[in-house]
Amino acid sequence: MSETTEAQQPKFAIQRIYLKDVSFESPSSPESFRQSPKPSVNLDLNARHVAVEPGVWEVILSLTLTATDDNQKTLYLAEVQQAGIFVIDGLDESGKDHMLAAFCPSILFPYARENIDSLIVKGSFPPLMLAPVNFDALYEQAKLARERENASVQ
Repeated sequence: MSETTEAQQPKFAIQRIYLKDVSFESPSSPESFRQSPKPSVNLDLNARHVAVEPGVWEVILSLTLTATDDNQKTLYLAEVQQAGIFVIDGLDESGKDHMLAAFCPSILFPYARENIDSLIVKGSFPPLMLAPVNFDALYEQAKLARERENASVQ
């Protein structure tokens, strides 16, 4: 295989997956342990990426989980920033964008979900297994929203 052909081949590799930031708060404890409320749980999910060097990206998946009781009193707040360093090279702009916004967050999500669950259990609350997230669908929705916004501006 020639160097030219090899250079044009798309490259993807995981260099590292790590916990970038973590936080847990239980502002209503110990009172919250005296009752057995059925909490209302809100999940805020966000993914972003930054270039580390040419062809190397840090992708950060942020999950913020807030559980409140019937009186809207916060039982707990758990935040995790799960990150990874990925080599992504040899793709067109659209392909690279899809990898960074959908594929890499899909890889990071199980790690983030495990860390969130661990925090909640260590806070003495019942385990909460988050449902899988379809990052491809979220990516397509965001892409369509951007296209509509660009069309309405013009």
